[in-house]
Amino acid sequence: MKRCLTIITLIFIMSWAGVEAQNGTPPVSGARGTAMGDASVSFTGISSAFANQAGLSFMEGVGFMVSAERRFLVSEINSISAAVAVPVNKAGTFGLTINYFGFSGYNERRIGLAYSRKLMDKLAIGAQFDYLGFNIPEYGTKNLFTFELGMQAQLIEQVYVGAHIFSPVRQEIIEDENVPTVVRFGISYLPSKKVLISAELEKDIEFPMLFKAGIEYYIIDILALRAGVSSDPILNSFGLGLRLKNGLNLDVASSYHYELGFTPSISISYEVKKKEKETTSK
Repeated sequence: MKRCLTIITLIFIMSWAGVEAQNGTPPVSGARGTAMGDASVSFTGISSAFANQAGLSFMEGVGFMVSAERRFLVSEINSISAAVAVPVNKAGTFGLTINYFGFSGYNERRIGLAYSRKLMDKLAIGAQFDYLGFNIPEYGTKNLFTFELGMQAQLIEQVYVGAHIFSPVRQEIIEDENVPTVVRFGISYLPSKKVLISAELEKDIEFPMLFKAGIEYYIIDILALRAGVSSDPILNSFGLGLRLKNGLNLDVASSYHYELGFTPSISISYEVKKKEKETTSK
């Protein structure tokens, strides 16, 4: 009986919270994305692995990220993600993403194989082939394949734009329930080396458009403060980022839903930087 109540509660929360449910859609881009309202489609580097694969093209070396979150502090709604990306000379950047969402009674599994490439110095494209697995009470297991496409461009030195579409071909999970088709467009502005401002529009073809925005400010070279907001439902978010000189990053964040409460998250990432490679070679 307790297990049935847990499943019913989980399904209710997912259907009511809307954007906090996954239903096959990509997870948030780690704690950095959570802290900035998930306005992440114009992110570059390893933190773009789940938001827009085109951003992987701007990596200077190998990178990885591991992140986890507990939605609304409910033990049954956990999301664990991992990503790794490897630039291969002029051939482009190859990536692998893995995500697990849910608990034993209901869960989603996702594996993505990504590729991104610069078409020119300031224009990049990316694509990912996804395997989606669903374990659904009373329906058993469902396995699907889909794909996603993205692009990014640097308009001027301080402005990046990004666009991304997830699952453009409709896939049915169960009767009357499809993998969402989601289109995102966003922009990032860097007024200085210490500040990043991002804003984004997201449209699931079956739901109203969402607006998301976030800001990141490095108060000192290694410590960033972040805040963000998203609409429908309204979520406020905040977090901290620690950027170490060896390329290791630690991020913590939480979003806040006015009815359901907090969703804390944590991420650890590492990305080889050009300066590090030059230092090593000396």
